[in-house]
Amino acid sequence: MAKTSYTCVECGYRTPKPLGRCPACGAWESFQEVTLSPARVPSRQAHLEVPSPIPLSQVNEAEEKRFSSGLSEVDRVLGGGFVPGEVVLLGGEPGVGKSTLLLELAKHLTKKVYYLAGEESPAQIKLRARRLGVQDLLLLKETRLEPLLSLLERDPPEVLFVDSIQTIEAGGSPGSLVAVREATHAFVRLAKEGGITTLLVGHVTKEGVVAGPKSIEHAVDATLYLETAGVYRVLRSAKNRFGPVGELGVFRMEEEGLVEVENPSEAFLLERPLGVPGSAIALALAGERALALEVQALAAKTPFPAPRRVVQGLDARRVDMVLAVLERRLGLPLGNLDVYVNLAGGLRVLDPGLDLAVALAVYSAVVGRPLPPDLALVGEVGLLGEVRSVVGLERRLREGERAGFARFLHPGNTRALGEAVERYLG
Repeated sequence: MAKTSYTCVECGYRTPKPLGRCPACGAWESFQEVTLSPARVPSRQAHLEVPSPIPLSQVNEAEEKRFSSGLSEVDRVLGGGFVPGEVVLLGGEPGVGKSTLLLELAKHLTKKVYYLAGEESPAQIKLRARRLGVQDLLLLKETRLEPLLSLLERDPPEVLFVDSIQTIEAGGSPGSLVAVREATHAFVRLAKEGGITTLLVGHVTKEGVVAGPKSIEHAVDATLYLETAGVYRVLRSAKNRFGPVGELGVFRMEEEGLVEVENPSEAFLLERPLGVPGSAIALALAGERALALEVQALAAKTPFPAPRRVVQGLDARRVDMVLAVLERRLGLPLGNLDVYVNLAGGLRVLDPGLDLAVALAVYSAVVGRPLPPDLALVGEVGLLGEVRSVVGLERRLREGERAGFARFLHPGNTRALGEAVERYLG
């Protein structure tokens, strides 16, 4: 006999009777009646297809055949390009340029591409595509999951763009946690069975859970985030089964679309002031890419009993540790000073190799003496005031030379923070 149950359309919580408020997600009036069919118990004589384990020695070690996205910055972040059957989740705040990036990819890809437009009308997409120079594109307007899967199975593309996953109607109201999860798993199955490279767009909300990609990123192969960094757009990988994690690509938003920035170090140092106390050049590492970035520091007398520590673009806890080392090991008076530390350009990099640049920038700001303009710094600072080795030192130094710096301070030529300060600020 069939049984009746009630399911929350927002989060999937089940209960034998309707409730006014869901105890799992807190939504009001969100329960829907569902009829459950009685489970069939298979007889012992029923033939079951039992899977067999595969010996490791018989697994094909052939490398995945990648194909280029047409944009070198995107290929860098993906680890060399797209993989057939790969599912990529592209997250970002509304208006950051996710749809523009999809059209840029569609313009450069030489494969059969379907663009599922769930948020914008075909006329809106055509206007943007004309501005970006996209000549031909196959649009889909169907947002119901079942008819959409039937269409894709009947006439499959090589590349599928879904803009966005929150607009798909699947087992719940569009945008709900149930609908997003069910639609994502359906697209993942379709991609793996048909070898369709799929790119799903997901909005990042303030919570980053219900409507954002956080709830589904475990199901995809790669998670990329498009972020704003001043006048630039940064594409960053947070998860990648086919490449490095933490890699980033840099773009500049122009009238004709997203333009690749081939030399990010030069771009981020373009407005760097010379001969000003509180400025230091750091050789950072983001994924496999080395960058020359400016660390700025400002120290001012505080009117408050507890001085403020404001950090932008860096790991605030590491900056606090460096300030403690400066005060304790080098005797720098910071107890009555507000300290502001900023990574110029709006970029966000969490790299211990920036510690030395932070230390000398703060010291320079406090004593009022500038660092040499041709000096670049890299090194991790320990609690005892020592300068420790970092990952990818040779790559960082090569990037510093390419950016035009002549002098370098790194763990290979200095062992103590006090020695570095004495050499250039003593």
